Amino acid sequence: MNSLIDFLNNDIKPLKSEEKIIDAQELFSEFPYTHFPVTEDSIYIGCITKDDSETLSSNASIGNNRYDFKRFYVRSEMIWLDVLEEFAKNETNILPVLNDQNKYIGYYELEDVIKFFHETPFLKETGNLLIIRKEANNFSMSQIAQIVESNNAKLLGLFISKIDNNFIEFTLKINLGGLNDIIQTFRRYEYEIISEHQEDTYLKNLKDRSDYLDKYLNI
Repeated sequence: MNSLIDFLNNDIKPLKSEEKIIDAQELFSEFPYTHFPVTEDSIYIGCITKDDSETLSSNASIGNNRYDFKRFYVRSEMIWLDVLEEFAKNETNILPVLNDQNKYIGYYELEDVIKFFHETPFLKETGNLLIIRKEANNFSMSQIAQIVESNNAKLLGLFISKIDNNFIEFTLKINLGGLNDIIQTFRRYEYEIISEHQEDTYLKNLKDRSDYLDKYLNI
């Protein structure tokens, strides 16, 4: 698997503050970016937005509108999950990248970071997705991992997929092991199973009993 820094992009040089708004307009008309980085004397000073470029005078200097710039960025050493969070938080499809000396070194595109995510074991490896739910003050990450591993399975990944009042939902990616045994163990520890699985003998037994009762009542 590649490192995220391998996706660092320099195909398009940043806009310079002394350039005209028309240069930004032409860039946005050619490429589907929501923002684009601007530098002044090779120092990153922020991102001009596509929307702003469309409302400004074409002959105006880009730098004269710096107070409207969006000043988000990521560091070259940041992990991919933090980078993905910055994309979402800033509603952008491009992120300027700075090194630890605050020097602009390029940008990430959202599409490339999504590709990187697709290469993680959570998505790439074969396994079962299991969604469980429990009260926020009664769950334990170590307990969840222990339940999976005690049933001879491997936990490929886990994330909190929903927070609803006092309950938290977890999405698990599980490789190997008997899924039914894992499900029943979670139930014994009072976790609610949200996802449906053919291997779930508990639900199968409930259905069989319901079908039998319906048949009995219809006699």
